[in-house]
Amino acid sequence: MSQTASEKIRWTTADLQLFPENGNRYEIIDGDLFVTRAPSWKHQEVCGRIFAALDAWSLATGLGRAAIAPGVIFSEADNVIPDVVWASNARLEMLLDTAGHLTRAPELIVEVLSPGKENQLRDKEAKLKLYSSRGVQEYWLVDWQLQEIQVYRRESVRLVLVATWLNRDLISLPLFPGFSCAIASLFA
Repeated sequence: MSQTASEKIRWTTADLQLFPENGNRYEIIDGDLFVTRAPSWKHQEVCGRIFAALDAWSLATGLGRAAIAPGVIFSEADNVIPDVVWASNARLEMLLDTAGHLTRAPELIVEVLSPGKENQLRDKEAKLKLYSSRGVQEYWLVDWQLQEIQVYRRESVRLVLVATWLNRDLISLPLFPGFSCAIASLFA
């Protein structure tokens, strides 16, 4: 017997307490549960380099703060763990709940793709749709295997692909005045 849409299990943030802490990453998008293994060394290395570049710029300018793998609890049915986020100082206080969790969209979210079709579909489709609907200003999909970054930027009410940076490119962004970073340095 197949499941109908009305019988579909809808996971919530409270359900995450049921799972063991075994190195898996549990995320909920629109009530669907996504389970992934701990990221690879190269994945984490790229996340660290992106964080370091954003953090150095943030410390130099005083305009915001970056974080690695913070939980973002948009709602009971939308609870995700992006790889890197950046939020301006002007918005950060209103994004955090009393426990220090993000509950609203930071300006930038970065996802570093993990191998596997299901993992990539989650980041390229489900998370893109979620971040678009929640007001993220810019979304980077980082493919460390191809050494490229797809950049989605908010145009009106949704995130739209505006650029694909390749290994030879230099990052400069309207969101981060004066920020500059060689793509190759992120994948070295």
